Amino acid sequence: MLTLTELSVYTHKSLPLVTNAVNDLVADGYVIESGLAPSTGGRRASTYLLNQQKQRFVVAVAMDQLTTQVVIYDLLSNIAIQSETLNFSLSEESAGLKTLIKFLKDYILRSGVPSDKILGIGIGMPGFVSATHGVNYTFFKLKGHHNLKSYLSKELGFPVFIDNDSSLIALAELKFGAGRDLKEILVVNVGWGIGLGMVINGALFRGHSGYAGEFSHIPLSQSNQLCSCGKRGCLEVDTSLLVLVERAKNEIAAGVSSKLEHSFKDSSKLPGDHFLEAAKAGDPLAVSILSDAAFLIGKGIATLIHIMNPEVIVIGGRGAMAGKILMAPVQHAINEFCIPRLAEQTTIAVSQLAGESGLLGAAILVIENCDFT
Repeated sequence: MLTLTELSVYTHKSLPLVTNAVNDLVADGYVIESGLAPSTGGRRASTYLLNQQKQRFVVAVAMDQLTTQVVIYDLLSNIAIQSETLNFSLSEESAGLKTLIKFLKDYILRSGVPSDKILGIGIGMPGFVSATHGVNYTFFKLKGHHNLKSYLSKELGFPVFIDNDSSLIALAELKFGAGRDLKEILVVNVGWGIGLGMVINGALFRGHSGYAGEFSHIPLSQSNQLCSCGKRGCLEVDTSLLVLVERAKNEIAAGVSSKLEHSFKDSSKLPGDHFLEAAKAGDPLAVSILSDAAFLIGKGIATLIHIMNPEVIVIGGRGAMAGKILMAPVQHAINEFCIPRLAEQTTIAVSQLAGESGLLGAAILVIENCDFT
């Protein structure tokens, strides 16, 4: 139960705006009054809560380069239908999009949730994504269907909202994680690539044209490897999980002993997950490779601290599975490359939302954009 003032504080929205929104939701039956708040010396404020009798659901989809996960939440952020995962590589060809659509249609149908109870589908995906225009300029380039959001809405039969995966992970941290109640946070998304979501003054910061946060393409690499963007020297070529897995495989082929030699033969999990689990379990090769990458990420974070002076920087995404192992080399790099007066003003944290941050962010995307009817 929350008062209008508390809702205004939690949502970072003005009290008049929150009051109007809550009044509309009360009129539509989604929110009900629930008595008066405790007295603080003046007139007791009314409290409100969601109407449990008017259930609505949100389909949340979190995509990365190799996997797609889907779950259905209720409006209290409880998992209503257990999540499912599809392993497939993102492709610019329409076949990949057809695979995604079939997977989501089947999941929703098998869930048994009536279609009129679903408010919409939120999808977080890698790439240059324009949430405003509904286009992913990196993946799922459509012939004759420029607008990916509209195409998916038509094919799936529900309102669809898309956004960059790192932005949605940052949104989840702002609402449910380490950034809750804060206004200036950065979230480094460690995964098959290296992403960045930025929260400035309590809201997602997207930049002039919507593509702010390309942290992975800061030229910090000492190698001459060509990045997927076509440039050389990008942070991503030395720090993405795909690169770390290949490095581990090369070291094993050269005779280095590691439990990964056997783990990589297990196809029930992705090689990157095997690598992170081995690092967390203390495998020397995995720890060494991950530490080198984390030091470079820390060097990049030092740059972010100098530019942005954030309250908190969260290390999230799939790589957060490694937990505290990331912290020492990241902090080492910050100590070496960051001005102490600035560094001591920023807290570095590993996400506690684990693998759910992308899904939560996708659910929030729907709630903030859908039409409650």
